[in-house]
Amino acid sequence: MKTFFRFALLFLFVLLITACSEKEGQLTMVDVKKLNDKGVYEDVALIFEEEKLETVLNSFAEVKWSPNTKAQMASEAEYLVTLFYTEDKNMPERLYDYKVWLNKNGSVTLISSEESEGYGSLDQEHAESLKPFLQ
Repeated sequence: MKTFFRFALLFLFVLLITACSEKEGQLTMVDVKKLNDKGVYEDVALIFEEEKLETVLNSFAEVKWSPNTKAQMASEAEYLVTLFYTEDKNMPERLYDYKVWLNKNGSVTLISSEESEGYGSLDQEHAESLKPFLQ
């Protein structure tokens, strides 16, 4: 009987840990659009290569976010970046949209469509690895 209770307790513990953990999806594609002279966004890049996706993901991981912040910029975003995540192979991809501005000092400013991220900035050092995908 003690063995049964131990297994039951272990099962409940594992179930609780599994249920409370947040599963992160896999980045499968990045779509980059640039604002042209006519004020229309046009496709610049569609990134599928794993190595490049990893670089983009690492750059976004370094963004310093101000969650739940509604920021307004003086100009339209220079770029629109959409990250495509596959969280479950039986479900459609989850899209995360970002408005991106390149600053004169080399840093990057972002506004996320996700309230949990809000407004963010990427310092010059980390922005350098992201910029090749934007131009």
